[in-house]
Amino acid sequence: MTIAQILQHYWKHEAFRPLQQPIIESVMQGRDTLALLPTGGGKSVCYQVPALAMEGICLVISPLIALMKDQVDGLKAKGIEAIAIVSGMGKREVDIALDNCIYGPVKFLYLSPERLMSDLVRERIKYMKVNLIAVDEAHCISQWGYDFRPPYLHVADLRQLHPKVPILALTATATAEVKDDIQDKLLFRERNVFQQSFERQNISYRVQHEENKLRRMLEVARSVNGSGIVYVRSRKETTELARFFNENGIPADYYHAGLSGDLRTARQEQWKNNHIRIIVATNAFGMGIDKPDVRYVMHKDLPESLEAYYQEAGRAGRDEQKAYAVLFYNENDRLKQQRKFEVAFPTVEEIKQVYHYLANYYQLAYGAGEGMSFDLDLADFSSRFKLDALKSLNALKFLEQGEYLSFNESVFLPSRFQFEIGHEELYNFQIQNPAWDPFIKTLLRSYGGAFENYTRMREFDIARRTNLSVQQVTDAMQQLNDFSVLTYLPQTDKPQVTYLKPRQTSDHLWIDRQYLENRKAVYRKKMEAMLGYVTHNQCRSQQLLAYFNELNAPKCGVCDVCRREKQAQNAGQLQGLITEEILQLLNTGPLHLEQLVTSLKHGKSADRLTVIRQLLDNGRVKSNGEAYYL
Repeated sequence: MTIAQILQHYWKHEAFRPLQQPIIESVMQGRDTLALLPTGGGKSVCYQVPALAMEGICLVISPLIALMKDQVDGLKAKGIEAIAIVSGMGKREVDIALDNCIYGPVKFLYLSPERLMSDLVRERIKYMKVNLIAVDEAHCISQWGYDFRPPYLHVADLRQLHPKVPILALTATATAEVKDDIQDKLLFRERNVFQQSFERQNISYRVQHEENKLRRMLEVARSVNGSGIVYVRSRKETTELARFFNENGIPADYYHAGLSGDLRTARQEQWKNNHIRIIVATNAFGMGIDKPDVRYVMHKDLPESLEAYYQEAGRAGRDEQKAYAVLFYNENDRLKQQRKFEVAFPTVEEIKQVYHYLANYYQLAYGAGEGMSFDLDLADFSSRFKLDALKSLNALKFLEQGEYLSFNESVFLPSRFQFEIGHEELYNFQIQNPAWDPFIKTLLRSYGGAFENYTRMREFDIARRTNLSVQQVTDAMQQLNDFSVLTYLPQTDKPQVTYLKPRQTSDHLWIDRQYLENRKAVYRKKMEAMLGYVTHNQCRSQQLLAYFNELNAPKCGVCDVCRREKQAQNAGQLQGLITEEILQLLNTGPLHLEQLVTSLKHGKSADRLTVIRQLLDNGRVKSNGEAYYL
């Protein structure tokens, strides 16, 4: 099939969106390509279509586990074989998945960048017939980017394994510095960038200086028809603010990465189909969600950077109709930013302390732990060792940079299981243990393929079919796991820590101080740019475009700054018209105040009286207490 036929067959679209076709043609010609496409611009089509048009498998590197799982589910729904390998999967589960990529019909392998640090994964990739390497959220590879993730630097290792395979790097936002850095870090053979202007003429960017943010957010939601997104910083706030909107008569729900996949999908669909008006979310929401008629995006707090803000605000008005991006700000936000900066950069000693306590938390001996994954209850860990939770979180990120461990913030992973014995051996187990026979038969009837692959399961479904409680089903699965009949991986929604190296002594734990200082400088620069955006009295669109190196852009005319300028300009013009009219009237002779005010055609009474007072003050009009004259 041609690329146009593939688009029509799988996506039911008759035509590509702007830039999609030239990007696809570029990678199919074997050229390394950097594509900057706006949020909702169809980035995934740019690698999925060419990968389907070529023989072999496409490797997709993404830091967003929830998005990877959604993409895999979406491809499978289209009848396309796809697999995601993420943290929390067992070694055997990963082993089977990689085998399917080498010997099976899998067309897409989604990997978190941390997985590229595994010798097992790299060795298996060597034997895959790779047709394309797609790097999503490519700005994460740049130390100058707003969301630098050190494991991304290992993406370039794929170049050694498959030197002739083109790389497609995708992102929604990148400064000139970051664009160059992406191409350098990914070892592009030539500079090759496809980019649209960052200008969004239909979006009215607004900054609201508000102490009572909730009241003002409610006013926006009531005054603008249609659906919206409200971004907040914490999961707790998503539930609280969704409740606030519902209590005030506006249908809303909340969304964050800790929700189960089914629940996330259900809420997305409710919102996309306009059954609820507002989705209140952390920044986990929005990736890969195509809803063109979002009328407003509100931010309750300052985002991390202008890149993040532009990307999130850009989810409004994809249909090119008028939309609003409203950012609420007060002086307390500046103090919050400063506090965040302080905890974002723990000292080297504090980083080593967190590493030491973490190993004690998991009871790991020196030299142990390599390749092992653990759930992390950050609140419990921090409380037990009397640490600041945010500082501990950031210490983990710096330990990740040193490749001592990888850390994935909370995402829901469903329960999975696989039989470890064959059909005949399982039958013998059922004969010898008749009490287990009904339970095992229910598993076999409910889930096919569990002898060959790890299979997702829902304990609730098994409980309903066996008249057991969910806890009894969980206990039964754990017992069968202990009997080595099957391997059972219970669901989790906790963050996960994976040790990439055996536990080190403090003497052997090396933290790059220069890297720490570089990250501080980048963070400070991003923070200052974000604060500048909300405090400078310049067209908001001009500020955003200048940040992305689009200089000399015209004023947008619709942001809060431009609107204030227009109102001031209109007020000045009105004042001029009233002045001219007063002088013309008094030129014919004196008039009493009431006669003068009622004879004027422009403005309201208050406007007219203001101008008369100004003319008296500057001596252009005189009064004897009864009449006004020149």
